[in-house]
Amino acid sequence: MIGKLKGTLDEIDEDHCLVDIHGVGYVAYCSARTLAALPSPGEAVVLFIETYVREDMIRLYGFQSALEREWFRLLMSNVQGVGAKVALAILSTLAPADLANAIALRDIAMVSRAPGVGKKVAERIVTELKNKAPAYAGAASGTIGLKQELGEGVAPAPITDAVSALVNLGYSRDTAANAVAAALKTAGEDADASKLIRFGLKELAR
Repeated sequence: MIGKLKGTLDEIDEDHCLVDIHGVGYVAYCSARTLAALPSPGEAVVLFIETYVREDMIRLYGFQSALEREWFRLLMSNVQGVGAKVALAILSTLAPADLANAIALRDIAMVSRAPGVGKKVAERIVTELKNKAPAYAGAASGTIGLKQELGEGVAPAPITDAVSALVNLGYSRDTAANAVAAALKTAGEDADASKLIRFGLKELAR
């Protein structure tokens, strides 16, 4: 099984790239985010690989990080109705941290932004992966606990009220939750909603 490719980028196509390793070209199918992050053809490239084997096919899927590959595996192995095409579409739309946040907040609308992902599939993703998201949150790991509390409706009232107030001002739920999480560090865990809103707006103004 191939787990990593390190060579020279030969070409980039619509949904895949070709990596030359000592004269052998490997085709790796990638998310749009990974393809956009690739260097120019002729330059050195490293891809984390998931090898997909079927009776009639062997296909390589390439990712810019090990974390993105882990999310691909999670989506494929834990959610009914999510195959390689849908998993790549999700990872093309949402970075791993954004996907973890959306699942924690039970933001079905955010997950269903990915092409080919309807409301029912998005609901299954959020339900099946809610307990696994914290371990794969990456850059979002610092606020994932608070977002899970918000998503499950068990966050303290001042936090819930502050997030709702910021959402009503036009911020996304994820952005509002990040701001309130930062505000908690400054204002203290016992701060009331108005103080969290005030400090949250200061964070958003930076």
